[in-house]
Amino acid sequence: MARVLFINGGSEGHVNPTIGVVQELISRGEEVVYFTIEAFRERIEKTGATVRTFDGQKFIKAFISGGRNYLLERINGLLHTADIVLPSVLEQIKGEHFDYIIHDSMFGCGRLLAQILKLPAINSCTSFAQTKASFEKMLAQLSQNIPTEIFKRINDDFQHLTTNMKEQYGVEIRSPYEVFCNPAPLTIVYTTKEFQPFGEAFDQTYKFVGPSISLRTMQENFEFPAIKGKNLIYISLGTVFNEALDFYKLCFKVFEKTEHTVVMSIGEKTQLSALGEIPTNFIVKHYVPQTEILKHTKLFITHGGMNSTNEALYYGVPLIVIPQNADQPIIAQQVANIGAGITLQMENLTVEQLREAVDQVLTKPSFHKAAANMKESFQKSGGYHRAVDEIFIFKKEYNI
Repeated sequence: MARVLFINGGSEGHVNPTIGVVQELISRGEEVVYFTIEAFRERIEKTGATVRTFDGQKFIKAFISGGRNYLLERINGLLHTADIVLPSVLEQIKGEHFDYIIHDSMFGCGRLLAQILKLPAINSCTSFAQTKASFEKMLAQLSQNIPTEIFKRINDDFQHLTTNMKEQYGVEIRSPYEVFCNPAPLTIVYTTKEFQPFGEAFDQTYKFVGPSISLRTMQENFEFPAIKGKNLIYISLGTVFNEALDFYKLCFKVFEKTEHTVVMSIGEKTQLSALGEIPTNFIVKHYVPQTEILKHTKLFITHGGMNSTNEALYYGVPLIVIPQNADQPIIAQQVANIGAGITLQMENLTVEQLREAVDQVLTKPSFHKAAANMKESFQKSGGYHRAVDEIFIFKKEYNI
């Protein structure tokens, strides 16, 4: 048995794929200590892991303090979070022994902790993976239009933050890539090479295990007989960028006089009363058990988060993707590239545009065929079982 230090940020998309991995590690005899924010304590404790937390509000405040307009500013924000995370984690594990660390790929302190603790590291990548070359090409493109004086300020901040890190903890940060992508000797990627852009560019240190989908505890009752055998459309904008009252009302107009049954998840921030009269063919809730709903779904209208997209394609469901933020535009483009869906823009979206996209996806066999091909690829890839197989191979290589 080995002791595993698992560290992650505080978002659904980064935590959920790791649940099955942690359960499987524990079932094979590993002891897991999992650091995240308090909101995920109950979910992770159910795996059998020991949960410890850092201050989520201070973490977000530190991240935002780096700036939000440019990717380089967000990278600085990740370095700012080290002031919150590192002292907290190091204090809580003082005197304890760990055999290896698993850290999230976009959690800026993961690689730093691995270096400080001198632990063999595994990178948990819940979005598309990036090679150093692909990241630096993307960063150069995104940095082209930064005004000179702002670019200098951001770069000076980066140099100051990395110097501080070296003085405080003795760790060297050589590039923004190390902060944003947390490279490690092994990277577990929760998709397949078929869906990953330029999948063949990755060497054997990247293991594409496919979606890590495990049964989640349902947070509210859902009447499944109401949707079984129905012509079901599912609508969700995820758990973060989901305050979209006008969009939800637009969906009412598109589907209210159709033969479709529509399940719509609106998140916790939108009040049901704000929607006005809900059409009789709609089931609207703050939260629904997404993976279970997708098993009955003909079409998923989504924001295009990696989790949601993976889960839809795992069950062979074609998509209409309306990206909101972060990596969602890239994911949306890849869905369109493989032919499994259509991308729309939220800005100026009309009833006619959405209705036409729905008709296209539902009636053209090519969308269903592409989704079915991805379903086969995803379901054969192994998921969290394969992830843990790769972790145990890694352990053997490092004599853990």
